[in-house]
Amino acid sequence: MEREWLFSLIPLAIGVVFLAFGVFGLRRASALRRTGVDAEAWIVRHEARRNEEGATFYHPVAAWTAEDGSTHEYASRFGRGGVRSGFGVGARVTVRYDPGAPRRFAIEGWDVKGVDLLFTVLGSVFTAGTVTVLLVRLLVF
Repeated sequence: MEREWLFSLIPLAIGVVFLAFGVFGLRRASALRRTGVDAEAWIVRHEARRNEEGATFYHPVAAWTAEDGSTHEYASRFGRGGVRSGFGVGARVTVRYDPGAPRRFAIEGWDVKGVDLLFTVLGSVFTAGTVTVLLVRLLVF
């Protein structure tokens, strides 16, 4: 086997990173479903963040009062290219948060597990595909 196999490390690395990101997000969402607490919150503003290509993504900042009476205000980890109706400033939303670490929360209707699932599937395909190709090359050549 020549040095070409080194190039297969690129999709393998991408696959492993995607898979790790997706599994982390799915586990986080599962933990929130099991142990999280619902609270009524309000969208107080949107954090606008630009990516390398210049696209702007809006992350709603939710504020709520926890069961213990403490107040929390955090931006969603998911951003979108536009603000959907029902998520404008002043909108009342439901958040599910971790009482032990309120920074871990999800805004109902905004945060979706589809992104984490997509990363998990793509990561699995890249990783399994690359490992299969490497094994075939090792066994055939």
